[in-house]
Amino acid sequence: QGVEFDYSTVHAIWSIREAGYEAIIINNNPETVSTDYTTSDKLYFEPLTVEDVMNVIHLERPKAIVVSLGGQTAINLAEPLSELGVPIIGTDCQAIRNAEDRGCFEKIMEELGIPQPEAEAVTDIEAGVRAAARIGYPVLVRPSYVLGGRAMQIVSNEERLRHYLQTAVEVNVDSPVLVDRYIMGKELEVDAICDGREVFIPGIMEHVERTGIHSGDSISVYPTFSVSQQAKEKIIDYTVKLGLRIGIVGLYNIQFILDADDEVYVIEVNPRSSRTVPFLSKSTGVQMAHIATQVILGRSLREQGITEVYGREKERWYVKAPAFSFAKIRGMDSYLSPEMKSTGEAIGYDDKLTRALYKALQATGMKVSNYGTLFVTIADRDKATALPLVRRFYDLGFNIEATTGTAEFLRGHGIRTRTRRKLSEGSTEIIDALRQGHVNYVMNTIDINQHNTRLDGYEIRRTAVENNVTVFTALETVKVLLDVLEEITLRVSTIDAK
Repeated sequence: QGVEFDYSTVHAIWSIREAGYEAIIINNNPETVSTDYTTSDKLYFEPLTVEDVMNVIHLERPKAIVVSLGGQTAINLAEPLSELGVPIIGTDCQAIRNAEDRGCFEKIMEELGIPQPEAEAVTDIEAGVRAAARIGYPVLVRPSYVLGGRAMQIVSNEERLRHYLQTAVEVNVDSPVLVDRYIMGKELEVDAICDGREVFIPGIMEHVERTGIHSGDSISVYPTFSVSQQAKEKIIDYTVKLGLRIGIVGLYNIQFILDADDEVYVIEVNPRSSRTVPFLSKSTGVQMAHIATQVILGRSLREQGITEVYGREKERWYVKAPAFSFAKIRGMDSYLSPEMKSTGEAIGYDDKLTRALYKALQATGMKVSNYGTLFVTIADRDKATALPLVRRFYDLGFNIEATTGTAEFLRGHGIRTRTRRKLSEGSTEIIDALRQGHVNYVMNTIDINQHNTRLDGYEIRRTAVENNVTVFTALETVKVLLDVLEEITLRVSTIDAK
């Protein structure tokens, strides 16, 4: 259904037809290549609901159907279709349940001895409150069977947790919610292929942003740029064990956390094609969707000539950067969270990481300027981390402006800063400066314990995106931007010297 899964679907269709079968697509999204009538033998432009899909199945009487390449919407159809007697090939309903049902997944993790953030699957509100009290706030709450991180939140206290469980999700025996400890660390991601006996991992991707931001909204880099060999080996080991134990046949995706002590935790396993398959396929040169489709049709990895577990890493850098449409979606807050907000992505690649980053950021439409004004408003808990970043902007020659508390902090550390008063202080000068084009970048973080998107921070972020001013709400993104800006400045200085 989603455009991000269109790549896998189209490549699968080509592979199915190449194998001598008639290939039929059911999709309701006119923006996809898979709904071009020349792609498949037959196209049904229908809603992806059980009733509509069954109408097609009764008419066509297919040998089998594949659900694991169409994203979460397709995966959610697997169980009701299977109960109606529809033959599903590739990853089956039990494997999907093993990965998606929080209770089943926890048992498998314990059985394999693979670390995961301390967690509890709960089926009612009071159980959720007790679990969070035991684990300790902040906690990450996640429902079962979700698309794009929908309704995932970092919750900071009992009041917010009760509100979440009452209003955001359905929590019951059939739809448990996972309450897990929020671990701050690096996030990594793997797309892999399992044939039921062996596993192939083309590569490991590292996210620039911290945990707590949806993978679709993170800048992703292949190969990894700050991960030890020991951690990589753990990731490979866990990926193999989970693919085989869950029962994957075809593509799957795993997200990991790497903490400060180099311990690897598994966040979740998606028993399907993911939105990073096109990026990793292009970066590694491995036709992942084609190989996975062959596996689904019964041809093993070994029969396809794949004998290694982990692919050889490229010497070039590949960067996937998210593209956002905040200015076009009225009321949308640009603050990044566990719920996905990006509407596209772009790839940059180069022999040097900073240049690959620059290409990717430029391609998303971000304005990359190495001079001008930086506006800063930072939560107290982030001030120490943000200080060296602001100082780097200052050393590049940027004018620094900030809200009252942040400005006092920066001046106390030797950075000349102009104070701008907030709306809550009776002034519109911040909003006016953004609207008049006097600001190049906004750097803003919030304290999750005091999060209210309708306060000053929300108005600043909203005004910035409406006036095409780049907003950063993750300090890790700011760091990589500074790496790019310093590279640009160094190159300009070298050219001037010559």
